[in-house]
Amino acid sequence: MPTPITINVRNNSQSIQNFFFFQQPAVYTGGQEVYTNSLYSQAVLPYETSGAVLTFSVILQYYAGVQQQIQPPQIGQPSGQLAASRAIGLTPAQGGTPSNNTTTMTVSPSLGLSAPVSTTGPQTGSFRIITPVFNPVLMNYNAGSAVQTLTGGITLSNFVTAQPNSNLDCQPIIIFYVQTGTYTAGTVMNFTSSSATAAICNATPGYSTFNVVYNADGTWAVTPFALLRTEGGRDALIPGSDAANAEVKNEAGTAVISTGYAADFNAPITVQNLSNPGAITQFKEYQVGPTGGPYAGLMCTNIAGNTATFS
Repeated sequence: MPTPITINVRNNSQSIQNFFFFQQPAVYTGGQEVYTNSLYSQAVLPYETSGAVLTFSVILQYYAGVQQQIQPPQIGQPSGQLAASRAIGLTPAQGGTPSNNTTTMTVSPSLGLSAPVSTTGPQTGSFRIITPVFNPVLMNYNAGSAVQTLTGGITLSNFVTAQPNSNLDCQPIIIFYVQTGTYTAGTVMNFTSSSATAAICNATPGYSTFNVVYNADGTWAVTPFALLRTEGGRDALIPGSDAANAEVKNEAGTAVISTGYAADFNAPITVQNLSNPGAITQFKEYQVGPTGGPYAGLMCTNIAGNTATFS
């Protein structure tokens, strides 16, 4: 099962607060203006008087999504209806294992997305939606990146207005935000203004859990955690400050190309939570060791996701 990303929010102000969650827009090619939807919204009582903690979780699985436009996207209004979505892979770095990174959109007899297949066209880290021929004077569609919550609901997270008979490439970014306000899920919101003073939960380095506190003065405190395999062989949440204790250098040892977490440094060394897994290639030599050294010359014998093994 894919790893969930969980955000726990505590309201340390003296009054009830409404919070909403949203994601940083993906990088798009082949589209126009990028729009962002709220993913979830809920009111939370002060922690001091209620002990309440709001939890929001999404599955770390990439989804392509499309929907009919009700009207041109407007802030504060629902983005669309009759949605379709597909779990999809991202294009790997050169030399990586091919993924099913391309889906084809249909509009007749109804809106849908085909089962993804592997193609070589999309850039690294992106997926592709191939749009059909349609008349935008009669109907327009939103297309982009969607997310699934633990309860199974799928929301179009960010999107563009699809162009007919074209390739839309989408490179998702797994950075989430928490802000005060009442945008309900599926409602278009202003990413620029909302993100300026929001709590930032950056899952890119491999963090899976974030404890977020809204302070009485309107500021935020965010503590990230990574789900890692410890020396005892059990999974545990490691605070972000402790989740990067290993360095991977190039073969010459002249530059750190990635950081990560290792339960121990006895070969074979498994480095989890890699900050830059795309820089590491299977069956190449690297210098691996704890932060600051000492380092050992080892070959990468396996890499999967953001975890690599060096022997």
